[in-house]
Amino acid sequence: MSHTAHIRSHRKPRRSASKVAMRAGVAGGVLGTLAVAGASGSANAAEPVTQTLELPTLTADMSVQVAQSAEVTQQAAANYQLQAERDAAAAKAAKQAKADLADAKKKAEAKKKAEEAARKAAAERASRTAERTTLTASASASASDSGSGASASVSTGSSTATGSAAAVISFVKAQVGKAYVSGATGPSAYDCSGLVQTAFKQVGISLPRVSQDQSTAGTQVSLSNLQPGDILYWGGAGSAYHVGVYVGDGMFVGAQNPSTGVVERPLSYDPPSGAVRVL
Repeated sequence: MSHTAHIRSHRKPRRSASKVAMRAGVAGGVLGTLAVAGASGSANAAEPVTQTLELPTLTADMSVQVAQSAEVTQQAAANYQLQAERDAAAAKAAKQAKADLADAKKKAEAKKKAEEAARKAAAERASRTAERTTLTASASASASDSGSGASASVSTGSSTATGSAAAVISFVKAQVGKAYVSGATGPSAYDCSGLVQTAFKQVGISLPRVSQDQSTAGTQVSLSNLQPGDILYWGGAGSAYHVGVYVGDGMFVGAQNPSTGVVERPLSYDPPSGAVRVL
């Protein structure tokens, strides 16, 4: 007998091969089950449910429909543009019509004023003619009553104007040929009293504006004692309807009427009623 036979071995006793195989099979089955379950759970959690949409296939009919839709859209745009152009043209025409109407009104007003001025001038001429007829008849009657058989004399002698008178005469002669316009005081047109007032303003003399007042503005002088630069008037002193300027040599200058304008005439053309001297 060996001297070590009585010593117990420290090695564990070997398990039988059948037990080891059984335990390995159980463990493998459990692990396999867990692995399958885990994989299934992971797959369910990680992959969301998706739905696939199938796009329609672009067929020939659909191409035609798209083309027709584009054509309709283009035609609608063209219609909108045409309507906008028509609206703009209508607005422009309305604006032009408004301007034409305003212009026509202005022309009508101007024509009306011109007609009124012509009527006024005609009435003034008629009044002057009536006044002249009355004055001529009165002068003839006075001469007949006095038995002298002579008419009122008017100085036609020539005298040389100097100083202020010469300036006044030079001014009125320079206006001969310009237009007669009622109420005008120059420089392109005058009425009778406007010409006289402007002429004397050249030498620093301020006269009233109208003929009635100008006929009493200075010293009354007889027609037989006229001097160049005297103011002639037609009608009564204080109620004269026409005035002019005596320029010497039996001539006067005056703004007569719209037909003749400013003229130089002999006293015999239209004998005055009286005269005043302011120089």
